[in-house]
Amino acid sequence: MSHLSTHKDELLKRVQRIAGQVQAVQRSLETEADCDKILHLVAATRGALNGLLDELLEAHAREHVAHPDLSEDERQQGVEALVMAIRRYSK
Repeated sequence: MSHLSTHKDELLKRVQRIAGQVQAVQRSLETEADCDKILHLVAATRGALNGLLDELLEAHAREHVAHPDLSEDERQQGVEALVMAIRRYSK
């Protein structure tokens, strides 16, 4: 996925923020924080992961499905990978 390398730093920063959110959930559980706080942290983490997934799906679609220089075989492979990712996400 060399096309992601142009946004590598931004993507890594997002992943680091998500890791921090997961650690906050862990700390909250360990310290027996209020249920509503933990629910809020988990929801925020899920939202951050969804945002990252949206960005990656869009990048994949643009580069491996819609790019005008793709062959029909390359385009079909891109579509299959995209469909598989969406199916996994929707479970």
